[in-house]
Amino acid sequence: MTLHCGGVTRALEHDPERAGWWSGEAEASDGTRYGFTLDGGPVLPDPRSRRQPDGPDGLSAVVDHGRYAWRAAWQGRALPGAVLYELHVGTYTPEGTLDAAAERLGHLVELGVTHVELMPVCPFPGWHGWGYEGVSLWAVHEPYGGPEALKRFVDRAHGLGLGVVLDVVHNHLGPSGNYLPAFGPYFTETHHTPWGAAVNLDAPGSDEVRAFLVGSALAWLRDYRIDGLRLDAVHALRDTRAYHFLEELSTAVDGLAAELGRPLFLIAESDLNDPRIVTPRTEHGLGLHAQWNDDFHHALHTTLTGESQGYYGDFAREPFAALAKTLTGGFFHDGTYSNFRGRHHGRPLNRTEVAAHRLLGYAQTHDQVGNRAQGDRLSAALSSGHLACAAALTLTGPFTPMLFMGEEWAAGTPWQFFTDHTDPELAEAVRLGRRREFAAHGWAKEDVPDPQDPATWERSCLDWSEPEREPHARVLAWYRRLIVLRKEQADLTDPDLADIKVAYDEEARWLAFRRGDVRVAVNLGKEPAAIPLGTRRARVLAAWEPVEAPGPDGLLHVPGESCVVLTQE
Repeated sequence: MTLHCGGVTRALEHDPERAGWWSGEAEASDGTRYGFTLDGGPVLPDPRSRRQPDGPDGLSAVVDHGRYAWRAAWQGRALPGAVLYELHVGTYTPEGTLDAAAERLGHLVELGVTHVELMPVCPFPGWHGWGYEGVSLWAVHEPYGGPEALKRFVDRAHGLGLGVVLDVVHNHLGPSGNYLPAFGPYFTETHHTPWGAAVNLDAPGSDEVRAFLVGSALAWLRDYRIDGLRLDAVHALRDTRAYHFLEELSTAVDGLAAELGRPLFLIAESDLNDPRIVTPRTEHGLGLHAQWNDDFHHALHTTLTGESQGYYGDFAREPFAALAKTLTGGFFHDGTYSNFRGRHHGRPLNRTEVAAHRLLGYAQTHDQVGNRAQGDRLSAALSSGHLACAAALTLTGPFTPMLFMGEEWAAGTPWQFFTDHTDPELAEAVRLGRRREFAAHGWAKEDVPDPQDPATWERSCLDWSEPEREPHARVLAWYRRLIVLRKEQADLTDPDLADIKVAYDEEARWLAFRRGDVRVAVNLGKEPAAIPLGTRRARVLAAWEPVEAPGPDGLLHVPGESCVVLTQE
């Protein structure tokens, strides 16, 4: 193996203390370019590169993290009581950079969210993309601004009181620009995932692969002062070892939190419905701090839209019952039969032991919007009243709420699937694959946006003139009001799932639930609904349409496509 560093070429030597490792030294400073040659091949970037100035295929560059002068004094912000906001750097602003996104953080402060969750920022081919095809798991996409821009973003967020969560992808890399297989057994044919050979977590050589991934995770939390990580599709992390990779990672993160003296957390994306993911290690769980709860999303989406295709089919038979079950039990599939999967799925949560904030609830995410054929948001099909009901269920429900950028003002822009692959064959394969996928569901190819067309990315950028005009301004004011209530009413952050009581009427299309002294009622029907609230003395805290408090009969009269939040006097 040969090191090429700053114009100097040096042969590396076997490290006698670590089998499979090569070592050597060369003079370098911040910005010095370097790479490696293996067995006389081309010069490749460093697998642990901190910067890729010319993209995934170029030389690596040294980053001296000590050069950045942090301004914000930050003690951290824990997950309980949080309201998260998922943000894609490349479409949050027309400029598509971290610095431009940082200039818009004041909007999030006014909205009332506590943490901004960045979609992946690791380098990927081209300029525009979702970020889930990243490589160089220690580096920052150069078109976003590179490492210094991420530090400036985090610094500004912390100065405004916002925590920062970063979406990281450990379950696959590339494929374009992925040189890891040249450096060692980073992937294994022992297991396969939707992206091909699995990341090697349990086959020979996996000790070093696990250390590589754990080291990358800790680097984001330490070097960039990130507060938490969202782990993409952990169900694709195939690991048969007794000491599961997720347990090893959570142990390392908790250790770093103790060392730094500030809270750090891990949020899993998982479709396993396995409570062990968020069960503490002391209770034989994997010790992650939270996970996305797609069951809540699917039940809510089906109740709002009536859609029944794909996985929505499991929730569509009795959508209000499904929604009620998730609000009180967390998972809908808790060992029940799933027609979509053709088998039983999930396991029950212990509601008295698993705090509600360990599940994230949301009406929209990048996945649930962008993986639709045309990337249409709920605002493309639903009335403002229905959008208000979705917000009420998300922001007053038991789970840690998460919003998807633009949702808070019912953005009129779609969020579509876009790529900028520099490999023509890969670009064409992605284009054809996307159209083939939706052709199976009746979509004409001309109606499925071309991921490689720059217009697809442009359509997906937020329009920042919308929040100032109707009907967007009214929806934005509603979101702000609900987030204020979540902070003012202690019952709305009560972690006890077992204390939630729900009533509903499938035919009349209304649902109401109680959390301590707070009552929330939503009427998705077109006609007014008389909802038995169970109390005669209640005060209206917020209502989408004017509503009177319940009369002597205890009935709450809610207009069609409207919602109300009350407190018992």
